[in-house]
Amino acid sequence: MMDEELSPSELGTQTYWQAAYTKELTNFKEHGDPGDVWFGEDSAIRVIRWICTCGVGLDDRIIDLGCGNGYTLSELAREGFTNLLGVDYCIEAIELAEKVSKSEFPFINFKVFDIINDEVSNLGPQFSVVHDKGTYDAISLNPENTKENRFKYADQVAAMLVDNGLFVITSCNWTEAELIKHFAEKMKLKCVIPTPQFKFGGKVGSVVSSVVFVKK
Repeated sequence: MMDEELSPSELGTQTYWQAAYTKELTNFKEHGDPGDVWFGEDSAIRVIRWICTCGVGLDDRIIDLGCGNGYTLSELAREGFTNLLGVDYCIEAIELAEKVSKSEFPFINFKVFDIINDEVSNLGPQFSVVHDKGTYDAISLNPENTKENRFKYADQVAAMLVDNGLFVITSCNWTEAELIKHFAEKMKLKCVIPTPQFKFGGKVGSVVSSVVFVKK
């Protein structure tokens, strides 16, 4: 069951991200700055290294949900992966990602796609890997229909995956235990990607949680 909800935030609204990527797009055009890496490069690199060693073929289909500036896909391309798709519900993010990757990795595909409201069939064949770093968090922070949208998200991710496909999710709002609970109906836990931990008040925690699931 998905009982608990996060406190609503502007980080869960499309308006916020449209404004953020409009600014980053301007910065890239004027200064060549590709923009921020959500949750930091260290977090992204840990996940990329895991994907590189998990047995997925270099030509297997991989999708990045909420790709932002396309950083994760560019790094996967650098490692030899060739069948890559980035989607985002902000056209500004897609435009930025296309411009950033065009010179070095023109084969990366990008598409405007809203995981809550659009049909998965629009994305073509199913994927071996679905990657998410921050999109589920944004959905969880949206002030409208939060629980319903989280259920819809889980259904959509499962529909995107081939049988035994991998779902790799990184969150800074949900713990490993909460993520495992949220996706238990559609997915089985494969592993937790280790992340740096901190100790405060006698309790040990992580800044982010990266969890890998297998489609049932």
